[in-house]
Amino acid sequence: MSLHLEEHLDVLVCKLDLSRKVRLLTGATHSHTYAEPAVGLRAMTFSDGPAGVRGPSWDDEAPSACLPCPTALAASWDTGRAAEAGRLLAAEAVRKEVDVVLAPTINLHRSPVGGRHFECFSEDPLLTGRIGAALVGALQEHGVAATVKHYVANDSETDRFSVDVRLDERALRELYLAPFEDIVLTARPWLLMAAYNGVNGTTMTEHELLDDPLRTRWGFDGPVVSDWRATRSLAAASAGLDLAMPGPDGPWGDALRKAVEDGAIPESTLDVKVKNLLRLAARVGALESVPVERPAPVRTGGGDVRAQLRAAAADGTVLLHNARAALPLPLDRVRRIAVIGELAEHPRIQGGGSAEVCPAQVVSPLQGLRAALPPDVEVTYTAGSYLDGDPGPLPAACLCRDSGENGDRAVLVRWLTDTGEEVRTESRDTGELVRFGSDVPQGAAAVELTTTVCPDLTGSWQLGFRGAGRITFEAGGRTLHDEDVPSAHDGPGADILTPPVRTFEVELIAGRPVELRLRQRIPAGGFALSFRARRPRRSPADDLARARQDARAADVAIVVVGTSSQIESEGFDRAHLCLPAGQDDLVRAVAEENPNTVAVVNAGAPVLLPWRDDVAAVLVTWFAGQEAGAALADILTGTAEPGGRLPMTWPARTEDVPVLDTRPVDGRLLYREGIHVGYRAWLREGVEPAYPFGHGLGYTTWELVDLCPPAAVRHTDDPGKPATVITARVRNTGDRPGKQVIQIYLARPGSGIERPVRWLAGFATADAAPGETVELDIPVPWRALWHWDSQAGEWAVEPGAFDALVGFSSADLHKTTTVDVPAGT
Repeated sequence: MSLHLEEHLDVLVCKLDLSRKVRLLTGATHSHTYAEPAVGLRAMTFSDGPAGVRGPSWDDEAPSACLPCPTALAASWDTGRAAEAGRLLAAEAVRKEVDVVLAPTINLHRSPVGGRHFECFSEDPLLTGRIGAALVGALQEHGVAATVKHYVANDSETDRFSVDVRLDERALRELYLAPFEDIVLTARPWLLMAAYNGVNGTTMTEHELLDDPLRTRWGFDGPVVSDWRATRSLAAASAGLDLAMPGPDGPWGDALRKAVEDGAIPESTLDVKVKNLLRLAARVGALESVPVERPAPVRTGGGDVRAQLRAAAADGTVLLHNARAALPLPLDRVRRIAVIGELAEHPRIQGGGSAEVCPAQVVSPLQGLRAALPPDVEVTYTAGSYLDGDPGPLPAACLCRDSGENGDRAVLVRWLTDTGEEVRTESRDTGELVRFGSDVPQGAAAVELTTTVCPDLTGSWQLGFRGAGRITFEAGGRTLHDEDVPSAHDGPGADILTPPVRTFEVELIAGRPVELRLRQRIPAGGFALSFRARRPRRSPADDLARARQDARAADVAIVVVGTSSQIESEGFDRAHLCLPAGQDDLVRAVAEENPNTVAVVNAGAPVLLPWRDDVAAVLVTWFAGQEAGAALADILTGTAEPGGRLPMTWPARTEDVPVLDTRPVDGRLLYREGIHVGYRAWLREGVEPAYPFGHGLGYTTWELVDLCPPAAVRHTDDPGKPATVITARVRNTGDRPGKQVIQIYLARPGSGIERPVRWLAGFATADAAPGETVELDIPVPWRALWHWDSQAGEWAVEPGAFDALVGFSSADLHKTTTVDVPAGT
């Protein structure tokens, strides 16, 4: 920011009295800051956004573009693809009048059982930092603030609000702070979020790390915002926290004003915080005295965005295994395809929790394949097995829309007082309602949803609801539930982010309407309430028999398996790495019937694949966003190549995983592994995983032709300049165009300090035509060569020769060169 602007912000701060300063430092609502007319400040709007920009309200009638999850984005290993995602998020933010997007999440995949890994990028700090920096830079080019979160060591969900993470200084600096440092130094984010957890005895909203290294060493000049309800006390006001969210309630307010009046906290401390907030406002155009011209973002809506989402999903898809070149499908010889798996019809396009958005449309794998294949190819479908837990929303086709007081809308919503009097009524297209406390109509103590279902099948339906608190549920005038539903998980927002599900078996007759009624007493912080339903199903044995029959009669079987919302979501860690019950048996059964079986894994993080050698091919599509099915069809048919490489290690067995522990003991979670996380830990243990970090196959073959000796290492204070550059030449030796990711790992045999066996130091993507050779200059950053000297409390470098191993994964290394670090560097 210019000196003139800084002086202007100082003048504005001086115009505010103490009460106005205090008010600005707590949110006005769940998603907004306060306006302050005295300095020409309008309210700023915040929105969750790792996989799409939801907007200030959580409403499925205000749809959002749903991107592939961050794990899928990182799997592209492509900073250009990440930048494209940033521009799309900016366009969505502008469309929804959002100033601040609460993304990206750059915590590390320390353990594969972490419940929120789909929202993070990778187990490696360099890959995480590079992908995150590209997204942040592109997002902010359009005048929309990025929020780098959650600072720091918020790498699992169990007791996340209270856990005290204990780790040594070297691991903290080299791993967990490293991606934050990379992004702050290169992309200059406008906002940073302090996490719920503590680090080495101090909760993060009160931690000295908010000042050093964040502001002193890295030069961060934006406000630090708390994670929602992470601000514990006035102590955070004396630390580096600037904004306590959400509002209007919080621990500051009158208590902070009194602390300043009593001299316990200097008013100058508040001045710095207010100035940081005004600086953010100036950047996003919320300060009328500082005009901002936002460059036009990419166009939203229509085919352009859907094409981008489709390409991004394909580019993040990882082909783990492709025996006998089963993919792409030989369409000239395929006349019947069996599509099997409940997720083929109802895919998981995103992870659960605050990152969820409501897209206008979703393309399932079944729809995508049917649209992509020639008309003479027959496609059959059966579920084969069923995912337990959340049965999903009411089928849209079964909702009555043409009678009653709803008119042509499906659901009537009534807001009621304690005595049952109506405060307000509204009608909606769906039976899903989420409201934060500030969004509830004044005077409303309860909410009631009513709809009429016209079943399309006769049989035993599962009907019920999703929600927590005091809830009554009626079907056909019969009360099926009338009691309290406790939260399924602990911590702020659990009732909204991951509410429990209750279902009941109800016999329905096709064509005979049934009224459903759902009423809840509104909790203080807000609620999530929705109808849930599942059509009658065959028995598991009958459905598995049908899957075998379809597979046996087909030329190719595509079986889609994956996790459920009860396994991967914000708010809790995974209990195990297995697929839900029945899915492994389904894949084995299909593979027994058809040797041309392709398994598609619809999950956000690693799962065990005990049948991986029994099938012809394995694809990991992650949570691929709203165009998941179209992208999968492109890959299966060869229209697109699976461009992804694993951003984390996939184990063969749970007992092989070096770091599984996410459960605090007496409130503490010990990072005993130190600097050995992810593939580094696997290499130290000497155990071979199912698929190593960086692994992925394409539809062509490649040769690493040669390496040019790297340039001499020279120290520079410019974070944008690398320590050296390694030039690699790679050739596409196959018969079709393709993509390869060239990866550089450093090693230091005989080092005088503890080091990983090897660690990622650089990467680049190559796109080449058949027979084409591509030359790539791959930068190696300073941080790859330096280590944290805990005794000296500073970065240090060990002079001498580092081996640079270059190849196509952490285990597939083809050539080696040397990086020499002169003494005195």
